[in-house]
Amino acid sequence: MVDWKSAIKQIAPLKWLIPRTGSMNVPGIVYISESMLDRAFEDNVLQQVANVACLPGIISSSLAMPDVHWGYGAPIGGVAAFDKEKGVIAPGFVGYDINCGVRLVRSNMLASEINKEKLGKLVQCLYASIPSGVGSTGRIVLTRKQVDKVLQQGARYALQQGYGWNSDIEKTEENGCMKTANPDAVSSRAKERGSDQLGTLGSGNHFLEIQKVVEIYDRKSAEIFGLFENQITIMIHTGSRGLGYQVCDDYLVKFGKVISKYGIQIPDRQLACAPVGSNEGKEYFGGMSAAANFAWANRQIITHWIRECFEKTFSASAEKLGLSVVYDVAHNIAKYEKHTFEGKNDYVYVHRKGATRAFPAGHTAICDVYKNIGQPVIIPGTMGTSSYVLVGTQKAIEETWGSTCHGAGRTMSRSQAVKRSKGRKIEEELSVLGVLAKARSAGGLAEEIPEAYKDVDEIVRIVEEVGLSRKIAKMKPIAVIKG
Repeated sequence: MVDWKSAIKQIAPLKWLIPRTGSMNVPGIVYISESMLDRAFEDNVLQQVANVACLPGIISSSLAMPDVHWGYGAPIGGVAAFDKEKGVIAPGFVGYDINCGVRLVRSNMLASEINKEKLGKLVQCLYASIPSGVGSTGRIVLTRKQVDKVLQQGARYALQQGYGWNSDIEKTEENGCMKTANPDAVSSRAKERGSDQLGTLGSGNHFLEIQKVVEIYDRKSAEIFGLFENQITIMIHTGSRGLGYQVCDDYLVKFGKVISKYGIQIPDRQLACAPVGSNEGKEYFGGMSAAANFAWANRQIITHWIRECFEKTFSASAEKLGLSVVYDVAHNIAKYEKHTFEGKNDYVYVHRKGATRAFPAGHTAICDVYKNIGQPVIIPGTMGTSSYVLVGTQKAIEETWGSTCHGAGRTMSRSQAVKRSKGRKIEEELSVLGVLAKARSAGGLAEEIPEAYKDVDEIVRIVEEVGLSRKIAKMKPIAVIKG
């Protein structure tokens, strides 16, 4: 086992190099502060960054964002790109919750317009309308044929069923649909699990939050994003539910059986992978893309029900209340993207696991309304802590394949958090902070206590100081719904 404390070298402020050792094909690069580096040593997460660097066809370096922490096979907060011919694709480097992501909805409302009684009614409506919790099932039950349509069409399927506005699609990464989706690459078991989970929040770190904007850092950019001080915003954090989990599980098993066929050596069986051009690699990419589409459809339907609850609570139309999507980003995904590297401009397979796409102004993948400013980057906090809107930068394109952090990153397991919460009344603690909390169980709140996560303010400070994204606005929660 490598002594990473001795091996790691600081090469710039907040930027550290993990030198090539053993079977690493490239070095590792970690964007992190010294104080947070201590935690990374304790978790031994730098070993996972190094393990990713051993994968065939990896280009340039194995990257880690400041919210990096231990994950299945690959670190959460990890980013890497792979050659389109010699590279591999690894389900464990995308994660079990494919396209776990965040959508931010803005409003025309001021926080002062929502009194305690109205907030309580709104939260109760949201809680009743949007199923949450472990194994939660939704108000929609799909036939197998309908599931296939969701997997193929993504958020546009939801729109065709009357859930949402055309502008929602424009402000969603990939327009809410990866065209590489292949429903036939998704197992019957995965489709069965997804058939009654569309429009559900789920459990774990997934949430729905009512927030208020407490600080604007760049007024011009904030105005383009439709954000202003004391404004009410709504944040949705959920993914592809049981369907995405099953897709990941299915291909980890399949890849574990075929990896020897391709002569691939890996340092950790959880990094089971296949060449991007192999039948297995193509199947996984198609299945993963389909699961990503399911997640975008999921957040699209939840958005529609949020609008309905606001309309009922405030007796005004969603249009009048200004409930439009700011942006929707994916956190766990692999993409086939064009980048400039090693003196050439070519397509690569970018894995982002617990990382956010952060493209700069002028990038062709950004919707027209944000083309001159850059892609919104949405960074959720934890219950009772801040969330942020940032914007992508040119430096992110140059150094991290257009990627930045995705949130706070855990510092303790869910079981540790429950143990730490024993005897405490988390709902009351949040109330003292001015946050109305609603959850299916006390255990759901206990698992997600704020101290179970890193300091999101510090995470955002780091990515801004190293130039991977730039702060636009800061929000604080006033109500949260957890599974």
